[in-house]
Order: sequence, then structure tokens, then C-alpha cells
Amino acid sequence: MSVDLTTRYLGLTLKNPVVVAACSIAGRLDVVRRMEDAGASAIVLPSLFEEQIEHEEMAIQRFYERGTESFAEAIDYFPELDDRSSTSELYLDHVAACKSAVSVPIIGSLNGVSPGGWVRYAKMIQDAGADALELNVYFVATDAEETSAQVEARYLNLVTEVRRSVTLPLAVKVGPFFSSLPNMAKRLVESGANGLVLFNRFLQPDIDLETLNVGPHLVLSTSDELRLPLRWMAILRPQLKCSLAATTGVHTASDVLKLLLAGADVAMVASSLYAHGPGHIRNLVEGVNAWLEEREYESVTQMKGSISQENARDPSAFERANYIKTLVNYTGADSIT
Repeated sequence: MSVDLTTRYLGLTLKNPVVVAACSIAGRLDVVRRMEDAGASAIVLPSLFEEQIEHEEMAIQRFYERGTESFAEAIDYFPELDDRSSTSELYLDHVAACKSAVSVPIIGSLNGVSPGGWVRYAKMIQDAGADALELNVYFVATDAEETSAQVEARYLNLVTEVRRSVTLPLAVKVGPFFSSLPNMAKRLVESGANGLVLFNRFLQPDIDLETLNVGPHLVLSTSDELRLPLRWMAILRPQLKCSLAATTGVHTASDVLKLLLAGADVAMVASSLYAHGPGHIRNLVEGVNAWLEEREYESVTQMKGSISQENARDPSAFERANYIKTLVNYTGADSIT
């Protein structure tokens, strides 16, 4: 008996639950083709960043002001506009090229914190042929005068404005750092999100002790990081009717299966592709299929959400994770006597 691996995400029927998360390697058309060949059911393209949009708009203004040097911001951070194409134009061309080259859904991605040019570029991504759009909201609240309500309003206003500008299915990728994540998730859906992606993985800064400079420090995820999206997937699944995707810590078929059991519609991979290449997608899909066959499941739909908080034998384990029992029974290193 063959297992039906299809799943629904953002209104799209996907051939399996393994989706490529937004990552730089999907910026190459040949790699996108390899991802499809390996079994990816949909591909989220690299993000078009708010800073890129702002930089190009400022560059255009500098051109018209003919060297007045009105803007001094890091002019070498992004390449200057030339006579060929801007970053945004190249991005839109890549969306169109991917749509022509592969048959799986192509999902555009915008990364930022304010409506700004997002509304205009969301419409352009739609016109370029994308099947859906992911808003990667990347904002760290650092102002002591800004309240949590104001921070949340940023997200909600952004989603509302983009939703008004496009008819595409819209996913919002967020971080876990809200006082009440279930309430925020509910309001994001009410503001127009068709799906949520758990979670945005914030890069953490580091200090170079030799140069005394501060800079980002990129470390690929591991399967150990799966437990955060796993917990919240299980908690949110019974409360939300939208599509749910999980990312961060998805490296093995077991990781994908755990997320599906918790209620995810799809599992998104990025770090594991950096580590093992696009061909690793095949391992994930085959591993999921083998596990389902062994346990005589007929489909992904049959098992999806079967161990969400609503269906788990011990629902409280997703809340406090048997906090006291775990800490009391932990003894630490074997050398402790």
C-alpha cells in the first residue's frame, strides 16, 4: 500500500510536507531545480530585505540630487544601482524564472518591520507569478519607552497593509517572544494571515575580543532546537484554523514526523540543506514515507495533529514539559556520586 504524502498549506496542495525555507542557496536557479528533483514540495525564495528596498530608493534619490551627499548611511553595505538591474528587479526576475523552471509552488519572501515599500513589492512579487508570499517579520524591541502593545501593533499593521495589497495566500513568519503567543497568533490571522511559520530564528550578536567589534554570528541550527516550535505547534494547532509551518531544527525525517504529529502542515528546512546539500530533501521525504508505511498509516493527513495538545495523553507536558519531574530526576554528569 502506497502512502499518500500530500498535505495542504496556504490553500496549496503539496506533494509532501517537506518545504524549503527561505535561504540564500535558493537564489540560484540551478539549485532550485535540484531542490525540486530531490523532492521539495514547495520552495520559499530568499527574502527581499527592507534595507535593500530602502537603500535602492535612497540611491535613486541620490542620483537625482546629483551628488549632494544627502545620505551618508553605509553606502557600501549594498551595491550601488547601475544601468542594469536593481536588487529588487533581479529578485522579481528570479521569481518569474523559478516559476518557469519548476512545477512546485514558489513562495516569495519579504523581510522587514514596517509597511514602507512592502506593500508595493508584495504586489510586484504577486505579479511576477509567485504562488504565495511569506512575511518574515524581524524586529527586536530595544526601546524601553515602547510598550508590548505598540510592538504587537507593528506586526498587525504590517500584515493588514500587505493583505490589502495582494490576493496571494499570505504566511507570516514570527519569533516566539510574545507575552501571549496564542493571542498574537490569533490576531495575526484575523489581520489577514492565511498561515504562520514558527519561528523566525534571530541571529545573535557576538563580540570580537581582538578587534572589539560587534557583529552577527551565524550558527546553523541543530535538531535540539526543534523543541521550541514543536511545543508551540502542539499548543496552537487546536486553537487556529490557519495553515501552520514549522522551521528551525528540522534536520532528519524524525524531526519532520514529530512536527506533523504535533500539528504542522509542513516542515521547512534550511540549515540541513546548507550542511548536506539539496539532495538531503530526498532523505527526509523517503524517511517520512518509510515510517508511515511501517506503521500502516494511509496518509500524512491521517497522522497530522494526532499528538497536538488537544489529543496528547498528557496535554500539560506541552505547557510545563513536566518541569518539576524532569529537574528533580536529572542527576547531571555520570561522575557525580
